[in-house]
Amino acid sequence: MEIDQILRAAHENDASDIHLVSGHPPVMRCQTVMQPMEFPAITPEWALNCVTKMAPPSARSAFESIKDADFSYEVKGLGRYRVNAHMQRGSVGIAMRAIKSKVPPLANLSLPQVISALTYLPRGLVLVTGDTGSGKSTTLAAMIDALNQREQKHIITLEDPIEYSFESNQSLIEQRELGQDMPSFASALKHALRQDPDIILVGEMRDLDTTALAMTAAETGHLVLSTLHTVNASQTVERIIDMYPASQQNQIRAMLADTLQAVISQTLFKRTDSKGMVPAVEVLLCTPAVRNIIREGRTFEIPNVIETNRSMGMCSLDSAIAELYFNGMVSREDAIAQAAYPDKLDKQLAA
Repeated sequence: MEIDQILRAAHENDASDIHLVSGHPPVMRCQTVMQPMEFPAITPEWALNCVTKMAPPSARSAFESIKDADFSYEVKGLGRYRVNAHMQRGSVGIAMRAIKSKVPPLANLSLPQVISALTYLPRGLVLVTGDTGSGKSTTLAAMIDALNQREQKHIITLEDPIEYSFESNQSLIEQRELGQDMPSFASALKHALRQDPDIILVGEMRDLDTTALAMTAAETGHLVLSTLHTVNASQTVERIIDMYPASQQNQIRAMLADTLQAVISQTLFKRTDSKGMVPAVEVLLCTPAVRNIIREGRTFEIPNVIETNRSMGMCSLDSAIAELYFNGMVSREDAIAQAAYPDKLDKQLAA
């Protein structure tokens, strides 16, 4: 049994994820459902050899020292995979996510039209948020690709690991991978500001240093795209503020109010009308009213502002879910299960 055989079988089933755990056969996730594959049970020795084969030297070194490593793996003619190797119960576990080889156009992602308009922004911070597996990386890649097809810009991406591979078209694109091309997001961001970029993609604003530098880059005239693991716009704003010590939070509210342009929060649903997944998307656009709310610490008002500014392209998560349901694209059970306000949505769907 070879890892490439497993990946080929998963590819034929259009699996999004593959899990290799000692003592169990390989398991794939298809349309959100975990399914065992028709292969023998994984042995600890096989799993360890698999990591040795797939991981680059820097990732192998990280795995040996901290028992966790993230890297990418490519099978020619098949595709690329985002890989996490880890230890569980004393043996190696491997989680792999399939990365589409071709960046899908924004128009094919069932996203609100306003997201395409965000690629025309000259500067500022645009955040794409959501749970793991909610399509954040694909949305960002499609936005970068749209810029690449249209603008003569210098684009730098900082990723962990590199997922979609871009070819420079109208723009010059440089892609840097954590561990291989840079020691940390914060270090790479600091030096990126001296590399004459127009647009910077930061894989994740995962710590205070990275967040501070991303906001500084947005404040100094760059368009910065990044992600956070938050489920809605108000939580996103609060998460950024809460990263800072209490003594700095008023200053950061003012800075975020000036730099933030939009928050896009995604949740993926299994389609009921056809094969595949479809996103429900909450959109917050930073109007003067929203900037005042952020500056004054009234983030609890953000949901109401979103609801009352739908004509501008804003949309709440529950409104997006309701639209998918009424269009026959998602089930009632899934809609209510993932709603921000399940009881309220339940009544709306019954109307």
